Amino acid sequence: MGLSEKQKQDCEENQTDFSDLKALFINCTLKRSPQLSHTDGLIVVSKAIMEANQVKCEEIRAVDHDIAPGVYPDMTEHGVQSDEWPAIQKKVMNADILVLGSPIWLGDKSSVCTRVIERLYANSGNLNDKGQYAYYGRTGGCIITGNEDGIKHCAMNILYSLCHLGYTIPPQADCGWIGEAGPGPSYRDEDSGGPENEFTQRNTTFMTWNLMHTARMLKDAGGVPAHGNQRSKWDAGCRFDHPNPLYR
Repeated sequence: MGLSEKQKQDCEENQTDFSDLKALFINCTLKRSPQLSHTDGLIVVSKAIMEANQVKCEEIRAVDHDIAPGVYPDMTEHGVQSDEWPAIQKKVMNADILVLGSPIWLGDKSSVCTRVIERLYANSGNLNDKGQYAYYGRTGGCIITGNEDGIKHCAMNILYSLCHLGYTIPPQADCGWIGEAGPGPSYRDEDSGGPENEFTQRNTTFMTWNLMHTARMLKDAGGVPAHGNQRSKWDAGCRFDHPNPLYR
């Protein structure tokens, strides 16, 4: 799907340089390539806005990869025969922006999305060169599609998870589309109305720009300021002026 005239105009009028930013979209559809993914249909819109502003983008369809369940960085070190997550994790750490896309099943995010978040969590205890948790200084968002209720529920779950891991969540960092409740057309189906839906297109546009703006601010600032949030110093005994009840 191409961008609307308004979306194109926003890109043409942009004065901010985003060319040094990288974005990773992880599509957590249950469908393996090359099956049609409705979640991918909405990812395409966000990705097109970023690419029009020279953000380097990559999309991964998680289900195409052998991602082992577990909460360790490399599950082959814990008895699993194959695990492709470590290679994906390198892409995650190389990206300024991470967007998780998920369909809705039984009102919740997909099982694939749950597994991706678990594997992100497995690396959340690592530290950056400032002694902060590794995901500090990165920006996160989510894209949800389905033909049943649950966009806000899924977004709350995903965005909280990313925030808890250390990602910075911009204002209005989610977008989505659902058709009528119950069996019916999905986003990319003929006459679904999804690609033309004004609410969905507006939210997708706002989310994408907010992700880019937040990533720009974080990169220009050198990440999140490192005081009061450094695990390495906390472990060394520093308490960042936290009152010690023993000395009251």
